[in-house]
Parts: sequence; structure tokens; C-alpha cells
Amino acid sequence: MKTRTRWLLLLHIFLCVYALGSVLSKWAAMGSTPLQILLMYGGVLLSMMIYAAGWQQVIKRIPLTTAYANKAVTVAWGVIFGTLIFREQISLPKIIGMIVIICGVLLYVKVDADMEDAK
Repeated sequence: MKTRTRWLLLLHIFLCVYALGSVLSKWAAMGSTPLQILLMYGGVLLSMMIYAAGWQQVIKRIPLTTAYANKAVTVAWGVIFGTLIFREQISLPKIIGMIVIICGVLLYVKVDADMEDAK
């Protein structure tokens, strides 16, 4: 696997961890005991720390513009997690929005890779 592809995959893993922080935050808001709330917010803090450490490593190895373009995928992860974990409904506009985001990220990564290869 090419180094760039490996770092893009790791970026998406870290972005998934970032999106999971939102899930933990929602669980904390639904918590019924102070201990549950504290544990969930601790999980949020841990997920943000993992994401921040991973983000720093990723941006050392891929262009910052590429990393930020990929960050939009966290919206799609949020919709997916909301559906799977909280049984939220996915509407047609949300599906279209996710497709547009994913296509835009894929297009940007492809063009960016082509420009890097041309150098």
C-alpha cells in the first residue's frame, strides 16, 4: 500500500474517532446518573485527544489542504452513527448531502494526487 494511501486511511480512522466523540456527547446528554454523564464526557475527552494526536501525525505527512478537505466526511459519519446507534431517520436530502460530500472528497483527493504525481 502506498504511503499516501495509508495516511489517508489513517486520517479517516481518526475522523471516525472524532465523530464518535459526538455520539458520546449525545449519550452524556441522555445520561441519568452523574457517573454515566461523567464517563461519557470522559470518553468525549479521550476521543478528542486521540483525534488531535492522530491529526498532528497525519498533517506532517499529507498536505494540509487534503486533510481539511477530507474532514468534511465527519458529517457523513455523524449521520451514519445517528442512524445505527440512535435510530434516527435518514431523509433523502441527508442522503444526497452525504453523496455530494463523499464525491467532493474523492474528487479532491484524486485531483490532488494527480497534481502530486505531475511534480
